[in-house]
Amino acid sequence: MSVTTGLAIYFLIWWVTLFAVLPFGIRSQHEGETTPGTDPGAPVLPRILAKLVWTTLVSAVVFAVLYVIYAYRLIGLDDIPGLRRLPAVS
Repeated sequence: MSVTTGLAIYFLIWWVTLFAVLPFGIRSQHEGETTPGTDPGAPVLPRILAKLVWTTLVSAVVFAVLYVIYAYRLIGLDDIPGLRRLPAVS
């Protein structure tokens, strides 16, 4: 795997992980005191920096596992159940 391909895959994993991590620990304003002029569904403390750090750590672990599987060929296409092979072209 080239460096560019690895960075692109890590970037995709990072974004998917970010959208999975964003809702964790969110309390909306309608659960407590609402600031005038804001939406009641807006988060009280979004803690974006902490979520970016967690996203980076989780993404690094997921990428490392997938890279080891790819580099050592631990799982091949034939190992995936239900995946049909295309007929050979004559």
